[in-house]
Amino acid sequence: MPPTPRKRERELTRGRVRALQALYAWDARHDESLASVASRVWDDLAVENDVRQRANAIITELASASAEIDRQLADVTTNWRLERLGAIERCLLRLGAAELRIGETPPRVVLQESVRLAERFGSEQAAKFVNGVLDSLARRMGKL
Repeated sequence: MPPTPRKRERELTRGRVRALQALYAWDARHDESLASVASRVWDDLAVENDVRQRANAIITELASASAEIDRQLADVTTNWRLERLGAIERCLLRLGAAELRIGETPPRVVLQESVRLAERFGSEQAAKFVNGVLDSLARRMGKL
């Protein structure tokens, strides 16, 4: 039996959280590939297969296009350099940008979920910042 829409939503949200955890771990230490860090984080957390697959789609996009994603983000964060941002904000921007590039999730949902994650793992100010940057990026990409 296929998953219900509500169960699928929860898997997508959990996948984003797991992708964020892997991205945060990788951001702290660039001496390994993102894919290997993600795999180790997910193994350590015993992430279930469905959630791992959802997270892996985002991680794969990030791993294959990280330079382009960072360039796109730099274009819309004119007053902020990515390396000067807090790790959570930087990771959330990369995560949201990757999801926008994948294009399977409606852009408004990507923004909403990114803001929720920023509120959960960062602060209200982080949420506002993430929302503004990803909104600008989505508009620049022609997604909004």
